Amino acid sequence: MAINLKLLSADQLATLISNARSQLEQSRSQQIGEVRGKIEALLKSSGLTLAEVFPRQVGKGKAKGTVAAKYRNPEDPSQTWSGRGKRPLWLVAQLKKRGVTLDSLLIDGTAAPARKNVAAKRVAKKAAGKKTGKRAPARAAKKATKKTVRRARKG
Repeated sequence: MAINLKLLSADQLATLISNARSQLEQSRSQQIGEVRGKIEALLKSSGLTLAEVFPRQVGKGKAKGTVAAKYRNPEDPSQTWSGRGKRPLWLVAQLKKRGVTLDSLLIDGTAAPARKNVAAKRVAKKAAGKKTGKRAPARAAKKATKKTVRRARKG
């Protein structure tokens, strides 16, 4: 049963589409019913239940464990933060205070070793005229090789 769609008007096409969708839904529900009946008959004949065959899984992927708290609010010790996810409001408020750092809010009280200022390193390297990154030594070697090749061609 071939229908020449080019001969149909817009209204006829819309009607055809809606009829096709309803027919598709009916066909799909009939197929689901047939498969469900086959599964129930198979389960009944084997004496099993669906829950035994397909145990319900809780969650997807790896199980996430809890993480110990790393930071504590000095004003309210019941408020803690593990250091993961968005910073809580109490932490943001504490960090806005003068002299309070993230290290000062650590639970064990021992501050982590201070990291060197990365921005200061970049400025110092630029001032010294050094290139940054892993490619710098390779670039220097390539440049030196090009120079020796040019000198060999000249001389």
